[in-house]
Order: sequence, then structure tokens, then C-alpha cells
Amino acid sequence: MTALASRAAPAKATRVRRLPAMKVAPYLWVLPAVALFAIFKIYPIVWSFWLSLFRTDGALQTFAGAANYQRLVADPLFWTALRNTGVILVVQVPLMLAVAVALAVALNSPLLRFRGFIRLGFFLPMITGLVAYGLLFAVLLNPQSGLVNWVLGLAGIPPVPWLTDTLWARIALGLALTWHYTGYNAVIFLSRLQALPKDLYDAAAVDGAGGWHRFRHVTVPGLRPVILLTLVMSTIGTLQLFDEPYVLTNGGPDNSTLTVGLYLYNNGFRYLDFGYASAIAYALAVIIGILGIVQFRVLGERT
Repeated sequence: MTALASRAAPAKATRVRRLPAMKVAPYLWVLPAVALFAIFKIYPIVWSFWLSLFRTDGALQTFAGAANYQRLVADPLFWTALRNTGVILVVQVPLMLAVAVALAVALNSPLLRFRGFIRLGFFLPMITGLVAYGLLFAVLLNPQSGLVNWVLGLAGIPPVPWLTDTLWARIALGLALTWHYTGYNAVIFLSRLQALPKDLYDAAAVDGAGGWHRFRHVTVPGLRPVILLTLVMSTIGTLQLFDEPYVLTNGGPDNSTLTVGLYLYNNGFRYLDFGYASAIAYALAVIIGILGIVQFRVLGERT
């Protein structure tokens, strides 16, 4: 009996010694990911806020407290950029999502042939590089030699100043954004449509509901969580909009397509005023957070 106890004792001691190592091992595995997140996410966020408290004078940086934020409130160019971004958010985003919903409903129709090929065709613009498709639209919409004006000329329509007129430049920017992102949102809506129970449509049809009423009372409520998702993502993307106005119009003409993201870039990397650019970034983050909360309050599920 004593011999058996003596042989069992080392095994028990070994288990006791290994127990702390087993608890620490999972944290060691996630440590590289946490370290990378801290270095490339947390540190830049904290440093950007610290940088927003400094004024840049050439190569000299002096502590200015909230001066950059006070300058932001009184900066008319910032408010112009915010207004331009708001116009895109209010006009282009709802139009794009409405077209995406209609496209998803059409792509979900059992009468459509070659559905896989057609879905791929609508999604392909999303995988096109931002700069590449911006250059593509710049060539197509060139007022002098663009393909679009050439086609309009064949129909007897005079050339349209797509990129040189304030109104048409905004329309051109909206067309480019709609072309690029509509198919992506349509695929998201389509995945939700395919998950909706067919029994709901059958019950609505038995009750005498027509196509429009089935869409209004079955499809739209079923798409509500995905509408919220795409709306929030589109809002964030629009408020951070940079590539398209930079490539298409560079913010012109007359700052009509200047967005907050482009204005931030100009201050940070063209004028090297990193303190003011950081203040713009934090103001933009606050605006995105407020709009996100409002959207979740209005469209979120209520229990």
C-alpha cells in the first residue's frame, strides 16, 4: 500500500506543476495578435489624439491644447467638406441601397436564367481597385474626349461638363460610387432573401396579397437587419470617402467634391499639419459614432 502511494505521489505532483502552464498557454497563443493589434491599432489611435493637441509650425510642434478643435469649428472649408459629404450620404446612399434591394429581388427570381453568372457580373465592380475604377471613370467622363460624351453626341446631346461643373461633378462622383458598391450590397441583400421562409410568401399569397404587398409586408421586414447593416457600413464608408474624389476631381471644381477624408489628407500629407489633421480625424470619428447610434436606435430591433 505504501509503495503504491509513493508511486502515485509523483504523478499528482506533476499534474499540479503543469496546471499553471496550461492556464497560461492560451494567452501565449493570442499574445502575438494582441501585440500586433496594440502596435498597429491602439498606439496610432492614442498617438493621433495626443498629436491633435499640438500645433505644427514647419518642423516645430508646440502644445496647443484644444486650439486645433477650436480652429476646426471656425474653419469654413471643413464645413464645406462636411456638407459635401453629407449630400453624398443623404442622396447617393439611399438611392444605392434602393437599387441594391431591387436588384437582389430580381436576382432571387426563379425565372432568371444563368443567375450565377449574372450575380458575378454585378459583384465584379466591387473587386476592382478604387484607384483603377476612379481612373476608368475619369477617362469615360472626360468632357473633351470621354466615351460618354461621344455616345451622347451620337444622340444629338451636347457635351456634359462632367468633371468641370460643380453640379455635374457631384453627379459623376455619385454615379461612380453607385456603380462600384451597388452589386456588393445586392449580394448581401440576396443572401438574406434566400434565408427568408417561403411559407411567409405562400401565406401572404393565400391571404390575397399582391406582389407589391408581399414585398412591403414580407420582404422589407425580413430585410430589416441587413438594411441596418448596409446602412451603417455605407455611412461609415461615405464619411471616410477619399479615393474617388481624389482620383476623379481632386476635390474640385470649386471644392464642390471636397470630402472630409480628402480634406484630412490634404492637411496631413500636403500641408504637413498633422495636428490639425488628427483633430479632423477625431471629429470625424465622433460624427460616425453619433450617426451609428442614431441608426441603431431608429432601425434596430425592439424587444
